[in-house]
Amino acid sequence: MTQPSEITFLANDLDQIATFEGRIAVFLSGADGLDLAARRANRLSQGAIDRFAHSKQFDEMKPGQVFSLNFPSGMAAEALDIVKLPRRPECEPARAAGVALGKIRGSQPVLVLAGNNPRTSDIALGIMLRGYHFNDHKTASDSVSDVAATYVMVSNTEEQEAAFHAVRAVAEAVFFTRDLVSEPANVLTTTEFADRLVALGELGLKVEVLEEDKLLELGMGSLLCVGQGSASPSKVVVMQWNGGVDGASPLALVGKGVVFDTGGISLKPAGGMEDMTMDMGGAGVVAGVMQALAARKAKANVVGLVGLVENMPSSTATRPGDVVRSMKGDTIEVINTDAEGRLVLADVLWYAQTRFAPVALIDLATLTGAAIVALGHENAAVFSNDDTLCQNFLDAAAAEGEGAWRMPLGKAYDKLIKSPIADMKNTGGRPAGSVTAAQFLQRFVKDDLPWAHIDIAGVAKVKSDTAHSGAGATGWGVMTLNRLVQEMLETG
Repeated sequence: MTQPSEITFLANDLDQIATFEGRIAVFLSGADGLDLAARRANRLSQGAIDRFAHSKQFDEMKPGQVFSLNFPSGMAAEALDIVKLPRRPECEPARAAGVALGKIRGSQPVLVLAGNNPRTSDIALGIMLRGYHFNDHKTASDSVSDVAATYVMVSNTEEQEAAFHAVRAVAEAVFFTRDLVSEPANVLTTTEFADRLVALGELGLKVEVLEEDKLLELGMGSLLCVGQGSASPSKVVVMQWNGGVDGASPLALVGKGVVFDTGGISLKPAGGMEDMTMDMGGAGVVAGVMQALAARKAKANVVGLVGLVENMPSSTATRPGDVVRSMKGDTIEVINTDAEGRLVLADVLWYAQTRFAPVALIDLATLTGAAIVALGHENAAVFSNDDTLCQNFLDAAAAEGEGAWRMPLGKAYDKLIKSPIADMKNTGGRPAGSVTAAQFLQRFVKDDLPWAHIDIAGVAKVKSDTAHSGAGATGWGVMTLNRLVQEMLETG
């Protein structure tokens, strides 16, 4: 597993500023906003920071942005990074500052002069999140290595180290999700995926794997039909974290884990099919959240369930026009085998409710291209039957800087998935494609149970920089759901 870079907290020692070799970061709120560290660096650099603070360029900078002075006079450092940031910043600018520092960090050590900044942990988290590189399949000579030692000089090391423990647990969980989404399908098979989740038991999670014979016994015909064309066995993995009140009903998280999606018999076009290694992104997020909760010993009861399948064309694959029966008992006409994720989720959603009777249910899936058409790569699409749960999720996403936007549900859309030969069909065609997918899933949610469906097709893996990551797997949703658990179950 890829690990975030180490962060070492140091007690304030301004004499180190002159002799530190590498990069030094100082925070500047304005022309009159030099703290003790910035004033020392300003004297050493013969007033360079003060001159920059009075410049038009500084005025035009946004909070969290960085300006670098290379080889500043009077200092041994190779660069002095001046970060524009209020003395008491909000969470997102502080993280943005960390991300900016992480982006320019090379192989030289970094000294961040944080002093008594109240958002030091968020700055450190930003540095770690931007430092992700997936190198598992690169040769040593071609790999990108993030080896820079990062030191954060603060006024109270014990207090900062204590706060940082939970922050690092979240960063490690985001990296775990990114690793899962980045892995090629010949490595991350359904069996390998399940094995990696079983290993989370070392953190205190209770993990069990339901194999195909058990899924057949449970009547999960909807899920099983997706994977029946593949040599990789279909599985459901159940992860329980019981850190809350003994016997209290849990929050249930459900993730789509299609380790590779060819489209099945409804074969996808060749162009871009290689990206379908990320079609297990929902399961990856659920796995990351469960790791974070266990690592930080969350005082909450949460169960994470993921359906792991591979959608392949073969002589045993489900055909368009086939009718399958779900665990709930409803029949489904399979119109398009490339609308497979909802078939997986239907059975796992029903199983989660019948076994655990959760207080609320949230599913995550790279479900529809329609969500990308509607929202691009800036926001996940959020559907919900409960205004309170939905708003709590949106608030958590906003607080963590992860884009999310509510989309509609409505009975009028049901006619688009009406089947002449079964209880429903698995797709309503192109119009309102993400909405009809959500309407389909809602049929497998019990009445009066708060539920949210999060379509992360546009945000799980991207081709350009995001607020917290470079191109590639983002880990979107881990931080949001971790915060939601905190506010909904631990402090709410």
